[in-house]
Amino acid sequence: MSIDKDSLGFLVADVSRLLRTAFQQRLGAGGLTFLQARALVYVSRHEGVRQNQLAELLEIQPITLVHIIDQLEARRLVKRVTDTRDRRAKLLYLAPTSQPVLNAIEAVVESIRGDAMLGLDTDEANFAMAALHRMRANLSPENCT
Repeated sequence: MSIDKDSLGFLVADVSRLLRTAFQQRLGAGGLTFLQARALVYVSRHEGVRQNQLAELLEIQPITLVHIIDQLEARRLVKRVTDTRDRRAKLLYLAPTSQPVLNAIEAVVESIRGDAMLGLDTDEANFAMAALHRMRANLSPENCT
């Protein structure tokens, strides 16, 4: 069996790399890294999340997340608050100055999505998204044996 450039894994990896590259280029020189932006978006969806829970959601090591949150906090985009139920734990919240950055991220993501889906009709685009969601669910740790 030969694995060619169009195998599922290589194709998904190539698309992922191209999406990240486009994101970095479009967000601009003063922008966030892809991982910083992803963390910020997750905090916006899960305000009050514990740092260790966010690391799990992002599927990264907790120490890696600490550095990312340090950078976001230095830019005054998120704030850490000590959990009153467990003083060792930190809860993450958006800072008031984060909304313009989140708006910029959303605009970049929408622009890239439009480019990525170019030439696909609505049904094809919906099918592609549904297929990727299904693959992610199929391969998630709770479903893998």
